[in-house]
Amino acid sequence: MRPVYVVSGGVSKFKKARPDKTFQAIVKEAVVYALQDIGLDYRKFLEIVDGSVASYFSDHFTRQLMAGIMVQDYLGLTPKPSHRVEGGGATGGLCFQEAWKSVASGTMDLCLAYGFETMSHVNTWKGNEFIALASDVSFDYPVGGFYSGYYAMMVVRHMKEYGTTVEQMAHVSVKNHRNALYNSYAQKRQKLTIGDVRGAPVVAWPLTRLDICVMSDGAACTLVASEEGIRKIEKATGKPVNAVKITGIGRGTDAMRMSDRPHKDVILLPHEKPEDYVGKKFVGGKLKYPGIHSFRAGRVASLNAYKQAGITDPLSQIDFVELHDAYTSSEIQTYEDMGLCRYGEGGEFAASGKTFMPGIDYGLKLKEKPVCPVNPSGGLIACGHPVGATGLMQAVFATWQLQGTIGKHFGDKTLQVKNPKRGVIHSHAGTGTYVSVSILEKN
Repeated sequence: MRPVYVVSGGVSKFKKARPDKTFQAIVKEAVVYALQDIGLDYRKFLEIVDGSVASYFSDHFTRQLMAGIMVQDYLGLTPKPSHRVEGGGATGGLCFQEAWKSVASGTMDLCLAYGFETMSHVNTWKGNEFIALASDVSFDYPVGGFYSGYYAMMVVRHMKEYGTTVEQMAHVSVKNHRNALYNSYAQKRQKLTIGDVRGAPVVAWPLTRLDICVMSDGAACTLVASEEGIRKIEKATGKPVNAVKITGIGRGTDAMRMSDRPHKDVILLPHEKPEDYVGKKFVGGKLKYPGIHSFRAGRVASLNAYKQAGITDPLSQIDFVELHDAYTSSEIQTYEDMGLCRYGEGGEFAASGKTFMPGIDYGLKLKEKPVCPVNPSGGLIACGHPVGATGLMQAVFATWQLQGTIGKHFGDKTLQVKNPKRGVIHSHAGTGTYVSVSILEKN
């Protein structure tokens, strides 16, 4: 495999609704931004790009099959090669990795990965129904019918097994919404308290409206390149490229139906040992894994990506993480899957201060200093979740962090992580059926 780099990225404004543009035009908004950022003329881009990968979650929202080829045509990329990626909430993360494959394999030198979703075309109740179709419609759907119910059940088990509290979950909401105050791309920029989160209307106990991300319209893209591709861009623009290297990709899967997931031994990361998961703190004296409180797909995706990138102790070797926080509870579950803390410690870790940004007053009494900011952008909870674009949005924000250009793009330097060398992005589908983890490093 050849070395692969991200050379540029763009994100459209994420909003509850974008009636001002078609889905094709929203994607172009992101693409034009990415090209202008590196000074690449659009016609020259069309000349040197080799192809693309498209991602969008659902055909239902646009009521249009083959929407990807309509975007390809609108962007002027036909007849160059392209294909669509779909994998629930992980669609954007998988799209990013498909672009990596195209370049790493030598098939392309320059590949555009773009994703979008226009979820405002239906009422919220209908959108929730469409999203719930990503569960088993013959088994899960009839007994639940919407994802907040599934995630409420999971976190109730997490609370029973590990003692996780609703206040610890609320710390995630306060952190991510407060971070978003400094991100001009975010959909929900709010200064909240623990009381605000717990006092919000309950959607599915213990999850309140402020524990859950919202549906959005939006698009994002990344331009991925080989070293030869970078030379083509530099020749076209006459300027050096501030590229970010992709040093690891990993994926994992799990059974569609949560009840089919086994109770086996924990899949260990390099810094863990079997004794970590034995003792009185676990029901029955030993952790039963994954059950419905953990995401085995997230652990496998992390393990594979860490192995490729040479990461043996995630918390000390990763400078920031943009992860899939569709729910505050799932951010806590993902801390454990990614090995930022051990299984059972996610709630305490969430309220410790280790995942917060330095220099921001969150209005909370945090016991420890920031170590590895998680969702410095505000995450899905505050930025919004136009599904097909979300994983690519994370890739763009991670790229800007590693390029040191957050201030330029957000119009505010507050969220710039100090001298970052390595960042991680994480996408998650369904109840943990598909998960992707990608490692990006300063070149």
